[in-house]
This record gives sequence, structure tokens and C-alpha cells, in this order.
Amino acid sequence: MIVLCGSSISNYYNKVKLALLEKGVPFTEEAVPIRSTDEAVLSRSPLGKIPFIRTDHGALCESQAILEYLEAAHPNPPLMPADPWAAAKVRELVTFIDLHLELVVRDLYGKAFFGGDISEGNAARVRKQLEKNLAAFKRLAKFAPYVAGDTFTQADCAAFASLPLLSMATKRIYGEDLLAAAGIEWKPYSQLIGARPSAQKMLADRKAEQDRAAAARPA
Repeated sequence: MIVLCGSSISNYYNKVKLALLEKGVPFTEEAVPIRSTDEAVLSRSPLGKIPFIRTDHGALCESQAILEYLEAAHPNPPLMPADPWAAAKVRELVTFIDLHLELVVRDLYGKAFFGGDISEGNAARVRKQLEKNLAAFKRLAKFAPYVAGDTFTQADCAAFASLPLLSMATKRIYGEDLLAAAGIEWKPYSQLIGARPSAQKMLADRKAEQDRAAAARPA
């Protein structure tokens, strides 16, 4: 059985978790802290990144590599179109979400969510890059009703895990939801995906972990 290792607070962990739940693949979960330097973790995820999975074949890290493995090993129900071009367009969207949106906005997370700080210069730099990248994403994303079209795909696993974080982080740092400001109608989409049993399970587990983390903080 697959063991999903990481934290329910991580959006990349939840990207993989959504795919596992959508496919109905049996799996268990193992808590692994972010940026662990434990040798047992590094032997499976050499950069200490989460998520990673443990399988009968060994360990596998990097969320998109995991999704590609799941698609090959458990093809039904599919999260990638059978048509090569349509499949490539889904991968294009995942790349945009993971690299050109989430990786950019990640620089805001420290201040937005964890009480850290960011200089005015860096905040301005991130905003400028996000505005450019969101305009590009808007050209690609269909939201008809799913990100890539009329079928739930890997792109939705990535989008549902990361777009709400982008919205919250930019609203907290800039006082404005840059997704909405870019003309991306993401809230009806988020409500649509949020009604799926897989998303409800993911959200409930994330909230439970957030509550445990809050309770463990010193008063």
C-alpha cells in the first residue's frame, strides 16, 4: 500500500492527496515535518521536501512525478486525457500553477501566514511578477467548469490546492486578491471543487492539523 508522507498543511501534499482520493487508491498517511533533516527522510526525499510516497518499489518525491506515477499505475479513473494534445495542455496548466504562480507567491507566505516579514522591495517584486503570470494563466485556464475544460484532471488537483493560498496571501500582503484583480473567477470554481468528497476530506484533514498545531503553540 502507498504511504503518503508529509503534512496536511502543505498544498503540494494536498495536491497528491486529492489525486489519491479521486482515484480511490488505498493509502495511509505518515506525518513528516517540513524541511526535515532526518536521514530516514533524506534517504527518500533528498532535499527534505514533502510530500513523498513510500511504495513496494521504493520511495518517490516531487508532487508531479508522484501524480504521473499514479496515473500510470492506476489509470482508472483517469486524471489525464487520453488525447496526447489535451494531456499536454493539462501538463502546461500544472506547470503554470506550480512554477509560475505558487512558487512566486511562496515568498509571501512567511509574512502572510507565519508571522514573518518581507521587505517592501521584495513584496513589490513579487506583485509585479504575479500580475504578469496571472495574466498569462488567465489566457490558458478554461474554468469550463474545470481548469482544463469539462473534465476533472491533474490540473484541478494543483489548482484547488494552491489558488486559494495565492488569494489569501495576496489579500493579506497587498489588501487585494490578485486572482480576482486579474479577472480570474476562481471562487465559483473553488466552490465546485470543494463540493467533491475528495476535496471535503482534504479540507477537513487540513483544518484538523491546523487546529492541532494551534493548540500546541505556547499561550
